[in-house]
Amino acid sequence: MKQESTAQNTPPASPPLSPAPSPPPSPPAQHPRDDSDPQALWIFGYGSLVWRPDFAYSDSLVGFVRGYSRRFWQGDTFHRGSDKMPGRVVTLLEDREGCTWGVAYQVRGEQVSEALKYLNVREAVLGGYDTKEVTFYPQDTPDQPLKALAYVATPQNPGYLGPAPEEAIATQILACRGFSGHNLEYLLRLADFMQLCGPQAQDEHLAAIVDAVGTMLPCFCPTEQALALV
Repeated sequence: MKQESTAQNTPPASPPLSPAPSPPPSPPAQHPRDDSDPQALWIFGYGSLVWRPDFAYSDSLVGFVRGYSRRFWQGDTFHRGSDKMPGRVVTLLEDREGCTWGVAYQVRGEQVSEALKYLNVREAVLGGYDTKEVTFYPQDTPDQPLKALAYVATPQNPGYLGPAPEEAIATQILACRGFSGHNLEYLLRLADFMQLCGPQAQDEHLAAIVDAVGTMLPCFCPTEQALALV
């Protein structure tokens, strides 16, 4: 604030320079909310979250996001692999022509903070994923899209493995196991989910890895041991 001079017969002294204003504090991270329910948040799962969310939720919808393709390009040293033998799990790759099917979960009230706290450990701390806002289209009402939070592994995270031939990915999946189970279980559960979505749900990358695993599995272990993996 400028200081007014009280002297009557002398010109006022030059006001002291005001310090540069401090930049406003950064706003807290914003999560997409359901316009029809400000207390609700939608979370989009496209990997293990489609069959094992492990957090309380109020509603769930099967559907898809456009502009992304699912890829087994993220390494996993905890859930489906180890430090010495990282497993392969999925992330989203920006792709103008892409379409990825999954499940959106609605959390409300206290469920919001509990779900985000849990997922921060599961997906961010242990998985190397960041959050991203996506537009989700429910399978039954695609004309009523909604904003959702998705966990995406980018090339900047230390666990990112990147592209590889489907046969090489299949070999890695067959060899790896983590605290959540065998990497093969992860692959097959995801493939089962896609079948339940119907013929309109396509994922050529996933299908190619499943085919490669089917060809290689008898070479890795006898039939009885193969069944035990899943």
